[in-house]
Amino acid sequence: MHFRSRQRREEPEINLIPLIDVLLVILIFLMITTTYSRFTELQIQLPTADAERAQQRPQEIVVSVSSRGVYSVNRQVMEQKDVTSLADQLRAASGTNSGGQPPVVIVNADAQASHQAVINVMEAARLAGLSRLTFATQSAQPR
Repeated sequence: MHFRSRQRREEPEINLIPLIDVLLVILIFLMITTTYSRFTELQIQLPTADAERAQQRPQEIVVSVSSRGVYSVNRQVMEQKDVTSLADQLRAASGTNSGGQPPVVIVNADAQASHQAVINVMEAARLAGLSRLTFATQSAQPR
């Protein structure tokens, strides 16, 4: 019998040079992309409030829109739902304006009110010549 002589196997080596190259590239990338925040303090003087003087608020016309599309102007429910009668009602409400500033139309629309009902209020305010318009919201309640 002829037995082969055992050849000595070489131990596998882990080549560390590519690993070091990759780590250096990652280190350079992290050094370049890191942002350093500097905290600077500004020396400012805050304005003081004068509690005795109250700011004049402009006249407000509150238009409410229910979920069924019923309008009310300053808590007076309207029977008609068309834009022209709503514009007439807005003109009448703005005619009682004693100050020089144009009134602000505040739209209180129900969350379930149709989009068209709110657009009708906006169109009626435009027809009545009221350009200052805002929408009332309420903050979400924690659940």
